[in-house]
Amino acid sequence: MLALVGVAAIATILVFRMERLPQDDAYHRFADDRILLSVPNLFNVASNLPFLAIGLAGLVRLRRRPEVEERSAWFLLFLGMTLTAFGSAYYHWSPSNHTLVWDRLPMTVAFAGLFAALLGERVGNRAYRLTLWPLLALSVGSVIFWYLGELRGAGDLRLYALVQFLPILLIPLLVALYPPKYTHGAYLFIALGWYAAAKVFEALDRQIYDLSGFVSGHTLKHLAAALSCWMLLRLFTVRTRAQGASQSPRVSQVSSTR
Repeated sequence: MLALVGVAAIATILVFRMERLPQDDAYHRFADDRILLSVPNLFNVASNLPFLAIGLAGLVRLRRRPEVEERSAWFLLFLGMTLTAFGSAYYHWSPSNHTLVWDRLPMTVAFAGLFAALLGERVGNRAYRLTLWPLLALSVGSVIFWYLGELRGAGDLRLYALVQFLPILLIPLLVALYPPKYTHGAYLFIALGWYAAAKVFEALDRQIYDLSGFVSGHTLKHLAAALSCWMLLRLFTVRTRAQGASQSPRVSQVSSTR
């Protein structure tokens, strides 16, 4: 656990040694701004639908599995996916800092849920219980902190960037240092791969649109991020307890009543 805390501390220090990061107004100017079927930015709006389907599927499957130990974390993850469909669609309908808040808030809920679930699986239930709600508060607070700063003309995305990208550094470290409680961990790395692809597509928004003449990088970003979410849903669905992993008393009690 000290290694995780150390990496997090170093990353935090490095990030906050940087200059303040206000939101660039150019961020809201996407390559594909076509109005189709009377919907502004239709492709960027409609490409959020997979998040709704995957998030709802996850919530249904979670409800059917009362034995899941990191239940609240998985609930936050799937709830965040579901709400991202609405928040991101709302933002892309009318891009601005005011609507971007509702895009970012549910994503941070999902980030907090995923990282807390992995802490519970790899480090243990105590780490999970101690970090779940502080992680959620920090994640949501990073968006509120940025937006309140923007209202004062002093927006700062450093905390939000830390919340979004620090888990990407810590998850491989978690996997390397702690044995898994469940099987099919490869799905986690596939999910991270698709998320990385989504960030590349986002950065190449204009280039991809100019090259294809039909689909933009940002639309592909949404679809790649949805595939990342799908991999996490697959992980949750097919995983079983790893050989030799101990069960918590609550899980053993649930199993004995079946």
